[in-house]
Amino acid sequence: MLATFLIGLREGLEAALVVGILVAYLKRLDRKDVLPRLWTGVGAAVLLALVIGAVLTFGAYALTFQGQEIIGGTLSLVTVGMVTWMIFWMRKAGRSMKATLQGGVDRALEAGTMWALVLVGFVSVAREGVETTLLLWSMVQSFGDAPSAILGAALGLVVAVFAGWLLARGAVRLDLSRFFTWTGGFLVIIAAGVLAYALSDLQEAGVVPGPFTAAAPLDASGAVLVGWAGLPFGWAFDVSAAIRPDSALAVLLQATVGFMPRMSWFQVIAWLLYITIVGTMFVRGLRRSAPRTMPSSTSVHATASSATPVATESAASRAASTTVSPSPEGAS
Repeated sequence: MLATFLIGLREGLEAALVVGILVAYLKRLDRKDVLPRLWTGVGAAVLLALVIGAVLTFGAYALTFQGQEIIGGTLSLVTVGMVTWMIFWMRKAGRSMKATLQGGVDRALEAGTMWALVLVGFVSVAREGVETTLLLWSMVQSFGDAPSAILGAALGLVVAVFAGWLLARGAVRLDLSRFFTWTGGFLVIIAAGVLAYALSDLQEAGVVPGPFTAAAPLDASGAVLVGWAGLPFGWAFDVSAAIRPDSALAVLLQATVGFMPRMSWFQVIAWLLYITIVGTMFVRGLRRSAPRTMPSSTSVHATASSATPVATESAASRAASTTVSPSPEGAS
């Protein structure tokens, strides 16, 4: 529930900030008359995410066990790719996000058709919606506790919408740079766990060699070898006797760091490689941006009296801070 809550909170706040940029810009242009078109597009994006979630959930019942595992593993790999791309895209594209969204609104208004602005609202929110749906679906399949996972995500989305509303009204201040940094680091760990679960699904389906295939090394009794003797297609470790797979501790570890009481060598190696490569790139990106962030952040705090609620200068928060500022300068 905690893991899905944080995912819903981050993705929901990102979507809320995007919608906030669009709404604030239309209000500044004195085009409140076209806001219903924008909200129609946003609603269509939310509906698309719900439909995809329903198809993935109920469509799987019509498949064989092997088919379910193949679909689940493949979609989990797609989810890992989308989340990884999003983590680094937000840092790079966040700086120009506001200008890009406003340019889309300008082109839609020039086109003069209803569907142009509907499309802007749809495209602006659909990515976050589909991404959130795939990630939550993969986590639900991994945890096996759908009610708690869905409740956590729903609570996160509700808090995100409420927080976005408060930010837009200038009622609260939030260091979005720090928020997206911490949640981005958390998503790196979550994505590593989803990757490990994807490989488990594909190994159970026989698509990837592992403990469930003929490639698994066996002992004299026919059991799959554990430890170094099981390298590379056996079990890396098996502590299920000490930590039951259905226990609260096992679920907590899987939700936070992707740990499972029994993991194959392919899972462990993939988890370590992902954490090492992506985690290193993430930390290096933070270090490169730190020297440029400090002076700008200081100057923004120095002008806090202009009622700008978000005092950050990172790629993600620069776009967001201009979104939620109630002053004319912040909306420009």
